[in-house]
Amino acid sequence: MNTRRYFLRHCMLNSSTLAMGGLLAGCGGGAEARSIAPLPPINSGADVQQADGWRMPDESERHAATWMAFGANDEVWGKRLKAGAQADLARIARAIASVEPVHMLVNEEDYDVAARLCDNKVKLLVQPIDDLWMRDTGPVFVKHAGGALAGVNFNFNGWGGKQDHGDDALVAPFVAGRAGAAVLESSLVLEGGGIEVDGQGTAIITESCVLNANRNPGVGKARCELELRRLLGIEKVIWLPGIAGQDITDGHTDFYARFCAPGVVAAGFENDPTSPERAVTQRHLDILRKATDARGRPLQVVVLPGPAYVRPRYENQDFAAGYINFYVCNGAVLCPEFGDAAADRNTKAILREQFPGRDIVQLNIDAIAAGGGGIHCTTQQQQA
Repeated sequence: MNTRRYFLRHCMLNSSTLAMGGLLAGCGGGAEARSIAPLPPINSGADVQQADGWRMPDESERHAATWMAFGANDEVWGKRLKAGAQADLARIARAIASVEPVHMLVNEEDYDVAARLCDNKVKLLVQPIDDLWMRDTGPVFVKHAGGALAGVNFNFNGWGGKQDHGDDALVAPFVAGRAGAAVLESSLVLEGGGIEVDGQGTAIITESCVLNANRNPGVGKARCELELRRLLGIEKVIWLPGIAGQDITDGHTDFYARFCAPGVVAAGFENDPTSPERAVTQRHLDILRKATDARGRPLQVVVLPGPAYVRPRYENQDFAAGYINFYVCNGAVLCPEFGDAAADRNTKAILREQFPGRDIVQLNIDAIAAGGGGIHCTTQQQQA
């Protein structure tokens, strides 16, 4: 039940989308008239590139905003699923906008639909995009010990060349620029969904994704960890095997394990004994239960089981029916509900226990799940 975006593989890379040029568009949104403006200058000089002291905060730290992309297209999603995914995106955005600002990238042709569905609660920015997975295409925001904000550009390549990404490859520097952040360039190719951090120097990463030859040929753990230390302040990586080729992401971390707090990890387990995910999720649990974080603390592992069934409207073989892909924002945690009342209630109770003082908001995101993703996949936080 944890499969993710396998169905997108038919949209293979074509040469017409590899051009990296094109207009970087500006903003519209809410009740304002739409406009297109050049990208503001970005400070990415050598002083920024070589500086140390950068840290990727935990998701639960205070946000200045959440970034999203209203990017489902007909070719990848089909008309019916596209409409459902856009409605789900707006539902997520409106829920987040009740607690923090939301900036939504949108193609010019989808602007009117986005404005109608999102109301004036969400700031719309006209910018060419290929898809809706901002977690993977957007910058990974980091903070400097001196107070500066930067966005790391991890060179999005369509999940290892599996999907057209000419526009999405430009999203990270565009978003960083609009946020007024410096851009930190990396030698690695990875997606935000492939890395989970506790904000105190510990990361959880899947080997199947980040060490995959379709992203980082010839790169081993030591070299990867050195680059993540420079850019994200990572002192220790807990490596999970994941499954290469099982889905378009090659097994992103944010569908397997998430930090609830330093030293506390929520992990998924596949209950279906016939699923190829069963063995790997058991292996992940074994690794996490034996692991310590960067400060030497043994991890407390909380298992978050998936639902036994989902609503039939969008159910398909690619439906991502896991609860691990929740999103932590200011004062709230957003997570899916799939229609299995017992499992939905259990998830809410577990998250309420793990995130005291935050509202636990459950949303129907079935169309996005049918596209192989979840709430976390559609968002990228910008720290305050």
